[in-house]
Formats: sequence, C-alpha cells, structure tokens
Amino acid sequence: MSDAGCPDPAGSVGGFLCRAGQHLRAAAIEAPRLEARLLLAEAMGVEQAALLREPRAPVPPEAATRFGDLLRRRLAHEPMAFLLGRQGFWTLELEVSPETLIPRADSEAIVEAALAAFPRPGARVLDLGTGTGCLLLAVLSEWPEAFGVGVDLAPGAAALAARNAATNGLGGRSAFLAGDWATALSGRFDLVLSNPPYIESAAIPALMPEVAAHEPARALDGGADGLEAYRRIVAALPALLQPQGCAVLELGLGQREAVSALAEAAGLAIRGCHADLGGVERALVLGRQAGLG
Repeated sequence: MSDAGCPDPAGSVGGFLCRAGQHLRAAAIEAPRLEARLLLAEAMGVEQAALLREPRAPVPPEAATRFGDLLRRRLAHEPMAFLLGRQGFWTLELEVSPETLIPRADSEAIVEAALAAFPRPGARVLDLGTGTGCLLLAVLSEWPEAFGVGVDLAPGAAALAARNAATNGLGGRSAFLAGDWATALSGRFDLVLSNPPYIESAAIPALMPEVAAHEPARALDGGADGLEAYRRIVAALPALLQPQGCAVLELGLGQREAVSALAEAAGLAIRGCHADLGGVERALVLGRQAGLG
C-alpha cells in the first residue's frame, strides 16, 4: 500500500493512522479513519482525543505490535466489537466475545417496547437466548426493583452475561444459566424477552463477512424458514407468562405476519408491534389471551 498522502512520519501516531486508514479503505471498511483511531487508541491504551492532539508523537514498539495485530484482524473483517472486547447498548457498556451476538442498536426497540408494555418496576423478567445479557440488563437498569433470569444454550455466553451484570452493578438482581430455551425453567414471569435466531439458513453465507464468518451461527440460524426458534418460544410462553404478563420478541425484516400467526395459534394475543429507528417492525408484543389457563 502506498504511503502517498501521509505527511506524518511512519512511526508516529499520524503516520500509523494514515497508513491504516488506507488499508482499511482498500478492504471496503465503511469508516476507515474512525476505525483506525479506535484501534490505535486501544493498542496504546489512550483516548482517541489524545491521538488527535499529538499526531507526531511516536508510537511505542509494544503498542505498534499490538496495533498491527488488531489491524490484521480487522482487515480480515473480524468485528470491531470483538477486537475491542466491548460494545455499548442502551446506557450500558457490555463485554462481548465470539460466543455471543454483538448487541445492536436495532434491538433497543425491544427494550423500549418492554418498558412501555409492562411499566411495573417490581417485575420478574426472563430473557431467552440472553447472549451478552443486553436486553435483560437494559430493562433491569430501568427498573431498580425488578429481578431477572437469563438463559442461553452456550455456557460461555451465560457466564459472560453474568460478568456483564456484575460489571454494571446488576449482579444482585439477576441470574444466568445454560439451558435449551425454557426447558430448564419452572414458574411464571411478568415479562419475557427474546432475540432469537431468525435468519433463514440459506441466507447466512450471503451476510456481511463480519456476521457470517465471526458471529455464532447458533445465534443467527433460524432454520429453513427463519421461524424455528419462534415455534419453540411461542409454544412455551403460555406456561411462562403471568396472567397479566407479556412477551416481547425481536423480529427480522418482514417477519411480523408469520410470527404473529404462530403466536395466535399458540393461544397468545398480539398487543402491538414497535418499529426500530430504521422503520423496521422489530418488537412484537404478545400477551396471554383472556381465560387462558
């Protein structure tokens, strides 16, 4: 890669940023300059602002080595969140790993819908397929009297979610366990949350490489029609929900009608659907039908 257009010395902060930006741009990374700053700040253990203040400052050898490793991984389209080991969601900062999906802003629609649908601070909350714990922990952060349980098929994901709860001061009001959806649970909950795998199996290879090659397939693959997980979840909901409780499920693009039909066939009532910031119908709100045992 040519160094043309890089005025700062090769071993300086500005030189590293310029050359890394060139490589990232050539790899079709969407925000190459920003990502170069994030990676160099991480490698040097400083804030991004410090890089901008002193562009001609030398990069220490250990930081240069660390930066080179991070840059190579990003050029291979490993997600930035995995490189940094963290991701913001709602008002929280969460640890992430390849055991879990990376929390996305679209999923904040689930939290918003849940808070609107069940405004009771003392709720008992269940999060099925908890991953990082992002949905459950966001709700608990808004309801100081609530308690929640997160379940994930992967023990590593459940352990990571427990660490996130502790780091965010929510460990005393949450518990996490490994299990196959609701099969390990008994009792009823006021609110059930879930962001299940909903991508059709055949569509996964065509996803952007950051997702297809690096995020866990079990958290993406919804089976041949993308609805496999929904069938299991809605079948379990009548036994999981308190009489006045509700569930909020994340939807993929264009899935509202199909998931609503599954829910109604399981004896659940459709209470509404909330869109994300992009206008996609993202959060389906369900409740128990009147008279359901």
